[in-house]
Amino acid sequence: MSLYSFHLANMPLLKAFGGLLRPPKALGLRHMEVLAGMQLGAAVISPHRMQVRRMAVFAQWEAEAALVDFLAQHPFGRKLSEGWHVRLEFLRRWGEVRDMVLFPEGEERLELNEPVVAVTLARMRLFEMPRFIHWGRPVERQIRDHPEAILAMAAIRLPRTVSTFSIWTSTRAMTGMVFGRDDGEAARRHTEAMTERDRRDFHHEFTTLRFRPLSEHGSWEGRSDYVPWSA
Repeated sequence: MSLYSFHLANMPLLKAFGGLLRPPKALGLRHMEVLAGMQLGAAVISPHRMQVRRMAVFAQWEAEAALVDFLAQHPFGRKLSEGWHVRLEFLRRWGEVRDMVLFPEGEERLELNEPVVAVTLARMRLFEMPRFIHWGRPVERQIRDHPEAILAMAAIRLPRTVSTFSIWTSTRAMTGMVFGRDDGEAARRHTEAMTERDRRDFHHEFTTLRFRPLSEHGSWEGRSDYVPWSA
């Protein structure tokens, strides 16, 4: 079965830079994005804004066996295996990133009360970065502080790749945030940013991907239970 995965791991500095400069290749690996973690809502000039040793990796695999072999045998994969990752079933996408050839969308749809994982990936227009930061940081804080977002983070690879990753208690909670259905002034931040993006795009390429979590492995920051599995 085709598979996606998202990983968080602490890395030695040289190995982290190596992964950022040249993503690893392996049998059965369709595509990999290696990024430095960012704290959502952190100040632009801050050590929390680009945390090179705290790696975030998003990958496509031809089959789960390819991921298992990579984590066991590849030097970069063995370091990733010391952290945390979630294995994912691809369901839906909006937008496109050309060098990511997506598998067909799943025929099933998530129930409104099912947990969901969302990933965004963007190739930025460098001259639009000030606008992106202006409109994006309030959205970062909105997601970071949302009571239904269990794990939410951003990641970056200079000069122009930006990604976000979030686990939600339910599809209902995530779509409520996206479409501004929540209570309070902060509820408008995401819809306002999307309106501004439609007015003049921040990105050369952008995609939003929705996944069903399949299994969770390892631990990150002392936790190994980020996905709210149904009983």
